[in-house]
Amino acid sequence: MKLMDLLERLEYECVSGSVDAEVNGIANDSRHVEEGFLFFCIRGAVVDGHKYVPEVVEKGVRVLVTEEAVPVPEGVTVIKVKDSRYAMAVISAAWFGYPAEKLKVIGITGTKGKTTTTYMVKSILESAGHKVGLIGTIEAIIGDTVVPATNTTPESCTIQEYFSKMVDAGCDCVVMEVSSQGLMLRRTAGISFEIGIFTNIQPDHIGPAEHESFEDYMRCKGLLFRQCRIGIVNADDSHLTQVLEGHTCKVETFGFSEKADLRAERTRMVARPGYLGIDYHVAGLLDMDVEIDIPGTFSVYNSLTAIAICRHFGVSQTDIIEALKKARVKGRIEMVKVSDEFTLMIDYAHNAMSLESLLTTLQEYHPRRLICLFGCGGNRAKARRYEMGEVSGRLADLTIITSDNPRFENPEDIIADIRTGIEKTDGKYVEIPDRKEAIAYAIHHGEPGDVIVLAGKGHEDYQEIRGKKYPMDERVLIREILEEDRKSQA
Repeated sequence: MKLMDLLERLEYECVSGSVDAEVNGIANDSRHVEEGFLFFCIRGAVVDGHKYVPEVVEKGVRVLVTEEAVPVPEGVTVIKVKDSRYAMAVISAAWFGYPAEKLKVIGITGTKGKTTTTYMVKSILESAGHKVGLIGTIEAIIGDTVVPATNTTPESCTIQEYFSKMVDAGCDCVVMEVSSQGLMLRRTAGISFEIGIFTNIQPDHIGPAEHESFEDYMRCKGLLFRQCRIGIVNADDSHLTQVLEGHTCKVETFGFSEKADLRAERTRMVARPGYLGIDYHVAGLLDMDVEIDIPGTFSVYNSLTAIAICRHFGVSQTDIIEALKKARVKGRIEMVKVSDEFTLMIDYAHNAMSLESLLTTLQEYHPRRLICLFGCGGNRAKARRYEMGEVSGRLADLTIITSDNPRFENPEDIIADIRTGIEKTDGKYVEIPDRKEAIAYAIHHGEPGDVIVLAGKGHEDYQEIRGKKYPMDERVLIREILEEDRKSQA
């Protein structure tokens, strides 16, 4: 492909070589370049891609996209741009033939609710006959292909590649999680979103390698509403005005507020042994009753968001209601049937904020006992251990402390830190380092009316120990435990 065709939507300066150069491929990782490739010199938090120029030129790269002048041999073209991340997004779109223009793209941003909402939207739209791609925290779904995720919002070149494959697979729309990091790092630059969603915002991802302040975090979230046609936003969020500052889209609202365009009324908790859910009435732009097989007020928000999106695709109320009953998200309040007397679920809650939200929600169902099993990752901030221990000690009737990705730390040391947090409360606890043994203890000691939460792993299917990832899926562990129980009773 001619370089000039890749540059057609980009402001640039050709400081050496020629825009008539032929490009055989594009890459931003020096390990992936080949003869005739274009290489993006990206300034990262740790590594500056400009330092790899000699290496990639030696490997045959003939076009460089840079933010500064770099010495190159004759025959190598250097394209200087103001922002190489933005350039990568624009050039990647051109390389794959602008696939986003062949799809209706739905982008969802917010501190919580992105993952669950994407799956709800996918379920509803597919029930109405659409073929839907998905990009998110857990995976990318492209037709029949599933790709495990490494970032909530992938690099721009990967997004465009996914879009291209979705078009080839016959998808007509895609729903994707759009993180503040993805927006800040221009991974979604140049994409014209049909609909942009704001779920909610709380102080999170603030730090040296992420956002310098909560204000910056809000600003980055708000960038989505400068590149979408319709913005659908949470009317109940106290920071909505700041997030929407400078928006260029048509705005619709959802929530519990009487001022919301689409609102939830008459919510009711639904509880049976092995099942927790919620039902409510949708008012405003639609008039319908909905029941969700996922507990809690946040499930109302997530489903109401999905309904607000799918209304724009002309989905019938019947399809919406039926699809929401079927929507499941791996590792997000995922109920696993182990008994007719008590409820067990798996959830990804892996910090104090998400654990407190989860346990507070489950308390609203008035379980006989609320049992929380969790661990904390090794080689991560110790404060999280103390905080999660204190939350579980305060809100759960019994905490089962176990192991979760100890990495290069001793699991017993991590457990001791969690115990320090719990002992600030009156909460009861037991310590069982082996996660399978801990889960077996929870199941064998479950009593009628209990709610048991296995927190922290969620969709993860591994345990990381000493630099190696070992297969470990909690669903598999549960099946093994139940099978072992059956054999022992035979």
